[in-house]
Amino acid sequence: MTVISLEQANAIVAAALAKGAELQLNPLSVAVLDPGGHLVTFARDDGASTMRPQIACGKAGGALALGTSSRIIATMAAERPAFVAALGGLSQHGVIPAAGGLIVTDAAGAVLGAVGVTGDTSDNDEECAMAGVVAAGLVARI
Repeated sequence: MTVISLEQANAIVAAALAKGAELQLNPLSVAVLDPGGHLVTFARDDGASTMRPQIACGKAGGALALGTSSRIIATMAAERPAFVAALGGLSQHGVIPAAGGLIVTDAAGAVLGAVGVTGDTSDNDEECAMAGVVAAGLVARI
């Protein structure tokens, strides 16, 4: 199994935080997980609130657990709230049904891991996650 490297994960984090700074967003937190849901790297802007590591991991972990972006999980939560709520207790990092969690693949589509970004609006979080993935030369599955 191919997994995301520390170098790739650090590139995702750096670019996501840089995008947040460029857009003058609230302080962001970024987590990158490997395909098994294990934390590869995490960083946060100064001033990020205390639960942001768990939220970032929940966005990324939920994406891995369900095989789709956390934006799609938010849609699922609106359609089937009891189902998505029940997943939180089953998942290692919980499941956060809000945009900002993306599955990361290589060019051939092999899953390398996932990224979760939190701290601003969910749309902005997702934009920063995407910027990180692209800057690392990888592909985000939306």
